[in-house]
Amino acid sequence: MTITFTTEPAVPLPAEKRAALLEAPAFGEVFTDHMISIDWDRDRGWHDARLHPYGPLVLDPSAQVFHYGQEVFEGMKAYRRPDGTVVTFRPYANAARLNRSCARMAMPELPEETFVEALELLVTTDRDWVPDRPGHSLYLRPFMIATQHTIGFYGPSAAYRFMVIASPAASYFKAGAKPLTVWLSQDYTRAAPGGTGEAKCGGNYAGTLVAQAQAREKGCDQVVWLDSAERRWVDEMGTSNLFFVYGERLVTPELSGTLLAGVTRDSVLALAADLGYQAEEGRISMEQWRADAESGVLTEVFSCGTSSMVTPVGFVRSVDGDWTIGGGVPGPVTSRLREELSGIQAGSRPDPFGWVHKIA
Repeated sequence: MTITFTTEPAVPLPAEKRAALLEAPAFGEVFTDHMISIDWDRDRGWHDARLHPYGPLVLDPSAQVFHYGQEVFEGMKAYRRPDGTVVTFRPYANAARLNRSCARMAMPELPEETFVEALELLVTTDRDWVPDRPGHSLYLRPFMIATQHTIGFYGPSAAYRFMVIASPAASYFKAGAKPLTVWLSQDYTRAAPGGTGEAKCGGNYAGTLVAQAQAREKGCDQVVWLDSAERRWVDEMGTSNLFFVYGERLVTPELSGTLLAGVTRDSVLALAADLGYQAEEGRISMEQWRADAESGVLTEVFSCGTSSMVTPVGFVRSVDGDWTIGGGVPGPVTSRLREELSGIQAGSRPDPFGWVHKIA
Protein backbone atom coordinates (compact mmCIF):
# COMPACT_ATOMS: atom_id res chain seq x y z
CA MET A 1 0.00 0.00 0.00
CA THR A 2 1.33 3.44 -0.97
CA ILE A 3 0.07 6.38 1.06
CA THR A 4 1.05 9.88 -0.02
CA PHE A 5 1.01 12.66 2.54
CA THR A 6 -0.12 16.15 1.69
CA THR A 7 1.17 19.03 3.78
CA GLU A 8 -0.49 22.17 5.09
CA PRO A 9 2.10 24.28 6.91
CA ALA A 10 1.16 26.03 10.13
CA VAL A 11 2.20 29.49 11.22
CA PRO A 12 5.08 28.53 13.55
CA LEU A 13 5.22 29.73 17.11
CA PRO A 14 7.74 32.59 17.50
CA ALA A 15 11.19 31.28 18.34
CA GLU A 16 11.39 33.21 21.63
CA LYS A 17 8.10 31.79 22.90
CA ARG A 18 9.01 28.27 21.80
CA ALA A 19 12.38 28.55 23.57
CA ALA A 20 10.63 29.60 26.78
CA LEU A 21 8.28 26.61 26.59
CA LEU A 22 11.20 24.25 26.00
CA GLU A 23 13.04 25.51 29.06
CA ALA A 24 10.94 23.49 31.52
CA PRO A 25 8.12 21.73 29.65
CA ALA A 26 5.33 20.19 31.73
CA PHE A 27 4.70 16.67 30.48
CA GLY A 28 1.91 16.53 27.89
CA GLU A 29 0.70 20.12 28.22
CA VAL A 30 2.45 21.92 25.34
CA PHE A 31 2.23 20.71 21.72
CA THR A 32 4.12 21.38 18.53
CA ASP A 33 2.88 23.34 15.51
CA HIS A 34 1.64 20.37 13.45
CA MET A 35 -0.11 17.01 13.66
CA ILE A 36 -0.69 14.02 11.35
CA SER A 37 -4.07 12.63 10.26
CA ILE A 38 -4.91 9.56 8.13
CA ASP A 39 -8.49 8.39 7.61
CA TRP A 40 -9.82 4.88 6.97
CA ASP A 41 -13.18 3.54 5.84
CA ARG A 42 -14.40 0.20 4.55
CA ASP A 43 -14.62 1.31 0.94
CA ARG A 44 -11.33 3.16 0.50
CA GLY A 45 -9.07 1.79 3.22
CA TRP A 46 -6.42 4.27 4.38
CA HIS A 47 -6.65 7.64 2.63
CA ASP A 48 -6.34 11.44 3.03
CA ALA A 49 -2.97 11.30 4.78
CA ARG A 50 -1.87 14.80 5.68
CA LEU A 51 0.28 16.94 7.91
CA HIS A 52 -1.60 20.03 9.06
CA PRO A 53 -1.65 22.64 11.85
CA TYR A 54 -2.22 21.37 15.38
CA GLY A 55 -5.73 22.20 16.55
CA PRO A 56 -9.13 20.93 17.70
CA LEU A 57 -10.90 18.06 15.96
CA VAL A 58 -14.41 18.21 14.55
CA LEU A 59 -16.21 14.96 15.38
CA ASP A 60 -19.87 14.06 15.32
CA PRO A 61 -21.33 13.62 18.84
CA SER A 62 -22.31 10.08 17.82
CA ALA A 63 -18.75 9.10 16.80
CA GLN A 64 -18.26 5.58 18.11
CA VAL A 65 -15.10 6.43 20.04
CA PHE A 66 -17.33 8.30 22.51
CA HIS A 67 -19.83 5.47 22.99
CA TYR A 68 -18.14 2.12 22.39
CA GLY A 69 -14.56 3.03 23.26
CA GLN A 70 -12.67 1.91 20.17
CA GLU A 71 -9.36 3.70 20.71
CA VAL A 72 -5.70 2.69 20.89
CA PHE A 73 -2.49 4.66 21.26
CA GLU A 74 1.29 4.49 21.51
CA GLY A 75 3.96 6.49 23.28
CA MET A 76 7.52 7.09 22.14
CA LYS A 77 10.18 9.80 22.04
CA ALA A 78 12.45 11.70 19.68
CA TYR A 79 15.87 12.77 20.96
CA ARG A 80 18.27 15.47 19.82
CA ARG A 81 21.86 14.27 19.91
CA PRO A 82 24.94 16.42 20.54
CA ASP A 83 25.72 16.50 16.80
CA GLY A 84 22.28 18.01 16.13
CA THR A 85 20.70 14.90 14.59
CA VAL A 86 17.27 13.77 15.76
CA VAL A 87 16.47 10.09 16.36
CA THR A 88 13.70 7.88 17.67
CA PHE A 89 13.96 4.60 19.54
CA ARG A 90 12.60 1.34 18.04
CA PRO A 91 9.68 2.90 16.11
CA TYR A 92 8.88 -0.35 14.30
CA ALA A 93 8.37 -2.07 17.66
CA ASN A 94 5.77 0.58 18.52
CA ALA A 95 4.18 0.17 15.09
CA ALA A 96 3.88 -3.59 15.63
CA ARG A 97 2.39 -3.12 19.10
CA LEU A 98 -0.15 -0.61 17.77
CA ASN A 99 -1.30 -3.22 15.29
CA ARG A 100 -1.59 -5.86 18.01
CA SER A 101 -3.76 -3.45 19.98
CA CYS A 102 -5.82 -2.77 16.85
CA ALA A 103 -6.38 -6.49 16.29
CA ARG A 104 -7.63 -6.90 19.87
CA MET A 105 -9.94 -3.87 19.58
CA ALA A 106 -11.36 -4.89 16.16
CA MET A 107 -9.73 -1.93 14.40
CA PRO A 108 -7.89 -1.82 11.05
CA GLU A 109 -4.13 -2.25 11.13
CA LEU A 110 -1.88 0.50 9.79
CA PRO A 111 1.13 -0.47 7.63
CA GLU A 112 4.26 -0.21 9.77
CA GLU A 113 6.04 1.78 7.07
CA THR A 114 3.23 4.37 7.12
CA PHE A 115 3.39 4.58 10.91
CA VAL A 116 7.12 5.34 10.78
CA GLU A 117 6.75 7.71 7.83
CA ALA A 118 4.15 9.70 9.77
CA LEU A 119 6.56 10.06 12.70
CA GLU A 120 9.38 11.10 10.41
CA LEU A 121 7.28 13.74 8.66
CA LEU A 122 5.99 15.28 11.89
CA VAL A 123 9.34 15.32 13.67
CA THR A 124 11.20 16.64 10.63
CA THR A 125 8.67 19.44 10.18
CA ASP A 126 8.67 20.36 13.88
CA ARG A 127 12.32 19.53 14.62
CA ASP A 128 12.84 22.94 16.28
CA TRP A 129 10.59 21.61 19.05
CA VAL A 130 12.98 18.76 19.93
CA PRO A 131 14.73 19.88 23.15
CA ASP A 132 18.50 19.87 23.33
CA ARG A 133 18.81 19.67 27.13
CA PRO A 134 20.02 16.34 28.62
CA GLY A 135 17.11 14.21 29.81
CA HIS A 136 14.58 16.15 27.70
CA SER A 137 12.89 14.82 24.57
CA LEU A 138 9.98 15.23 22.20
CA TYR A 139 7.21 12.86 23.27
CA LEU A 140 5.24 11.39 20.36
CA ARG A 141 1.65 10.20 20.75
CA PRO A 142 0.31 8.15 17.80
CA PHE A 143 -3.31 7.10 18.31
CA MET A 144 -6.36 5.79 16.46
CA ILE A 145 -10.04 6.47 17.13
CA ALA A 146 -13.35 5.21 15.77
CA THR A 147 -15.14 8.02 13.89
CA GLN A 148 -18.28 6.46 12.36
CA HIS A 149 -21.23 8.60 13.43
CA THR A 150 -23.89 6.19 14.58
CA ILE A 151 -25.00 4.57 17.81
CA GLY A 152 -27.58 2.47 16.01
CA PHE A 153 -25.74 -0.81 16.42
CA TYR A 154 -23.10 -2.42 18.58
CA GLY A 155 -20.20 -3.46 16.38
CA PRO A 156 -16.88 -2.29 14.99
CA SER A 157 -16.88 1.17 13.48
CA ALA A 158 -16.85 1.55 9.70
CA ALA A 159 -14.49 4.56 9.88
CA TYR A 160 -11.33 5.46 11.82
CA ARG A 161 -8.72 8.17 12.09
CA PHE A 162 -5.05 7.65 12.88
CA MET A 163 -3.21 10.68 14.26
CA VAL A 164 0.16 11.71 15.66
CA ILE A 165 0.75 14.67 17.96
CA ALA A 166 3.96 15.70 19.70
CA SER A 167 4.83 17.35 23.01
CA PRO A 168 8.23 18.45 24.39
CA ALA A 169 8.93 16.72 27.69
CA ALA A 170 11.30 16.83 30.63
CA SER A 171 11.41 14.09 33.27
CA TYR A 172 8.10 12.23 33.70
CA PHE A 173 8.38 11.90 37.47
CA LYS A 174 8.99 15.09 39.45
CA ALA A 175 11.49 13.19 41.57
CA GLY A 176 13.51 12.33 38.44
CA ALA A 177 15.66 9.25 39.11
CA LYS A 178 14.99 9.29 42.85
CA PRO A 179 13.36 6.13 44.22
CA LEU A 180 9.58 5.99 43.96
CA THR A 181 7.15 5.07 46.71
CA VAL A 182 4.41 2.78 45.39
CA TRP A 183 1.00 1.69 46.67
CA LEU A 184 0.17 -2.02 46.39
CA SER A 185 -3.48 -1.98 45.34
CA GLN A 186 -5.63 -4.73 46.82
CA ASP A 187 -8.99 -3.02 46.24
CA TYR A 188 -8.79 -2.76 42.45
CA THR A 189 -7.33 -4.76 39.56
CA ARG A 190 -6.26 -3.54 36.13
CA ALA A 191 -7.08 -6.46 33.81
CA ALA A 192 -8.26 -10.07 33.69
CA PRO A 193 -7.25 -13.01 31.48
CA GLY A 194 -8.98 -12.76 28.12
CA GLY A 195 -9.53 -9.03 28.53
CA THR A 196 -7.74 -6.07 27.00
CA GLY A 197 -4.81 -5.86 29.42
CA GLU A 198 -2.16 -6.38 26.74
CA ALA A 199 -3.72 -3.78 24.42
CA LYS A 200 -2.66 -0.16 24.79
CA CYS A 201 -6.17 1.29 24.84
CA GLY A 202 -7.66 4.21 26.73
CA GLY A 203 -10.13 2.10 28.71
CA ASN A 204 -7.30 0.33 30.50
CA TYR A 205 -6.07 3.67 31.78
CA ALA A 206 -9.46 5.16 32.66
CA GLY A 207 -10.18 2.22 34.94
CA THR A 208 -6.98 2.80 36.87
CA LEU A 209 -7.51 6.44 37.79
CA VAL A 210 -9.38 5.73 41.02
CA ALA A 211 -6.55 3.48 42.25
CA GLN A 212 -3.95 6.06 41.27
CA ALA A 213 -5.88 8.65 43.27
CA GLN A 214 -5.86 6.23 46.21
CA ALA A 215 -2.09 5.89 45.84
CA ARG A 216 -1.67 9.66 46.03
CA GLU A 217 -3.83 9.78 49.15
CA LYS A 218 -1.39 7.30 50.69
CA GLY A 219 1.55 9.55 49.78
CA CYS A 220 2.71 7.34 46.91
CA ASP A 221 3.94 8.15 43.42
CA GLN A 222 2.31 5.23 41.63
CA VAL A 223 0.07 2.20 42.07
CA VAL A 224 1.16 -1.42 41.60
CA TRP A 225 -1.34 -3.93 40.23
CA LEU A 226 -1.89 -7.52 41.31
CA ASP A 227 -3.50 -10.24 39.20
CA SER A 228 -7.29 -10.29 39.12
CA ALA A 229 -7.72 -14.00 39.89
CA GLU A 230 -5.85 -14.43 43.18
CA ARG A 231 -4.90 -10.80 43.87
CA ARG A 232 -1.50 -12.08 44.81
CA TRP A 233 0.84 -11.96 41.82
CA VAL A 234 2.46 -8.70 40.72
CA ASP A 235 1.42 -7.58 37.22
CA GLU A 236 2.83 -4.10 36.58
CA MET A 237 2.98 -0.55 37.88
CA GLY A 238 0.42 2.09 36.94
CA THR A 239 2.16 3.25 33.76
CA SER A 240 5.22 1.00 33.61
CA ASN A 241 6.54 -2.54 33.79
CA LEU A 242 8.45 -3.73 36.86
CA PHE A 243 11.78 -5.52 37.33
CA PHE A 244 13.01 -7.25 40.50
CA VAL A 245 16.77 -7.48 41.01
CA TYR A 246 18.39 -10.31 42.97
CA GLY A 247 22.05 -9.38 42.86
CA GLU A 248 23.01 -10.20 39.27
CA ARG A 249 19.62 -11.75 38.36
CA LEU A 250 16.65 -9.77 37.03
CA VAL A 251 13.06 -11.02 37.02
CA THR A 252 10.10 -9.27 35.40
CA PRO A 253 6.46 -10.49 35.51
CA GLU A 254 5.77 -12.75 32.54
CA LEU A 255 3.46 -11.66 29.73
CA SER A 256 0.20 -13.36 30.63
CA GLY A 257 -2.17 -11.27 28.52
CA THR A 258 -3.03 -9.01 31.44
CA LEU A 259 -0.08 -6.62 31.25
CA LEU A 260 1.43 -4.46 28.55
CA ALA A 261 4.35 -5.77 26.51
CA GLY A 262 6.46 -2.67 26.99
CA VAL A 263 9.03 -1.74 24.35
CA THR A 264 11.31 -0.50 27.13
CA ARG A 265 10.71 -3.75 29.04
CA ASP A 266 11.80 -5.78 26.02
CA SER A 267 14.83 -3.50 25.59
CA VAL A 268 15.86 -3.93 29.23
CA LEU A 269 15.68 -7.72 28.96
CA ALA A 270 17.98 -7.66 25.93
CA LEU A 271 20.32 -5.01 27.34
CA ALA A 272 20.63 -6.73 30.72
CA ALA A 273 21.58 -10.02 29.08
CA ASP A 274 24.13 -8.22 26.90
CA LEU A 275 25.68 -6.65 30.02
CA GLY A 276 26.12 -10.07 31.63
CA TYR A 277 23.09 -10.18 33.93
CA GLN A 278 20.71 -13.12 34.10
CA ALA A 279 17.41 -11.68 32.84
CA GLU A 280 14.22 -13.70 32.87
CA GLU A 281 10.44 -13.57 33.00
CA GLY A 282 8.63 -15.16 35.92
CA ARG A 283 6.14 -14.62 38.72
CA ILE A 284 6.59 -12.57 41.88
CA SER A 285 3.96 -12.60 44.63
CA MET A 286 3.40 -9.70 46.98
CA GLU A 287 4.37 -12.00 49.88
CA GLN A 288 7.64 -12.90 48.16
CA TRP A 289 8.30 -9.24 47.34
CA ARG A 290 8.04 -8.27 50.99
CA ALA A 291 9.90 -11.27 52.40
CA ASP A 292 12.76 -10.98 49.92
CA ALA A 293 13.08 -7.24 50.52
CA GLU A 294 13.12 -7.66 54.29
CA SER A 295 15.68 -10.49 54.13
CA GLY A 296 17.88 -8.50 51.76
CA VAL A 297 17.94 -11.13 49.00
CA LEU A 298 15.94 -8.71 46.82
CA THR A 299 18.42 -5.91 46.29
CA GLU A 300 16.62 -3.55 43.89
CA VAL A 301 13.30 -2.94 42.13
CA PHE A 302 12.77 -0.60 39.21
CA SER A 303 10.06 0.40 36.79
CA CYS A 304 10.55 1.00 33.10
CA GLY A 305 8.55 2.66 30.35
CA THR A 306 8.86 5.14 27.52
CA SER A 307 7.77 8.10 29.62
CA SER A 308 9.54 7.27 32.87
CA MET A 309 12.58 5.40 31.47
CA VAL A 310 14.28 3.26 34.18
CA THR A 311 13.23 4.52 37.61
CA PRO A 312 14.12 2.94 40.98
CA VAL A 313 11.38 1.84 43.38
CA GLY A 314 12.52 2.28 46.98
CA PHE A 315 9.45 1.96 49.18
CA VAL A 316 6.20 -0.04 49.17
CA ARG A 317 3.05 0.75 51.10
CA SER A 318 0.10 -1.61 51.50
CA VAL A 319 -2.81 -2.34 53.80
CA ASP A 320 -0.65 -5.08 55.38
CA GLY A 321 2.28 -2.80 56.13
CA ASP A 322 5.18 -1.01 54.49
CA TRP A 323 8.67 -2.10 53.47
CA THR A 324 11.86 -0.72 52.00
CA ILE A 325 13.93 -2.11 49.13
CA GLY A 326 17.72 -1.98 49.24
CA GLY A 327 17.86 0.78 51.81
CA GLY A 328 15.58 3.00 49.72
CA VAL A 329 18.39 4.24 47.46
CA PRO A 330 19.04 3.64 43.73
CA GLY A 331 20.92 0.38 43.25
CA PRO A 332 23.90 -0.24 40.95
CA VAL A 333 22.02 -2.45 38.47
CA THR A 334 19.18 0.04 38.09
CA SER A 335 21.61 2.91 37.67
CA ARG A 336 23.72 1.06 35.12
CA LEU A 337 20.74 0.02 33.01
CA ARG A 338 19.35 3.55 33.10
CA GLU A 339 22.69 5.02 32.04
CA GLU A 340 23.24 2.46 29.28
CA LEU A 341 19.73 2.74 27.83
CA SER A 342 19.61 6.53 27.94
CA GLY A 343 23.15 6.55 26.53
CA ILE A 344 22.05 4.50 23.52
CA GLN A 345 19.17 6.88 22.92
CA ALA A 346 21.32 10.00 23.36
CA GLY A 347 24.24 8.67 21.33
CA SER A 348 26.81 8.52 24.14
CA ARG A 349 26.78 4.70 24.18
CA PRO A 350 27.12 2.19 21.30
CA ASP A 351 23.91 0.75 19.84
CA PRO A 352 24.69 -2.93 19.23
CA PHE A 353 21.02 -3.77 18.69
CA GLY A 354 20.24 -1.28 15.91
CA TRP A 355 17.47 0.25 17.99
CA VAL A 356 18.08 3.90 17.10
CA HIS A 357 16.24 5.23 14.02
CA LYS A 358 17.58 8.45 12.55
CA ILE A 359 14.99 10.98 11.45
CA ALA A 360 16.80 14.21 10.65
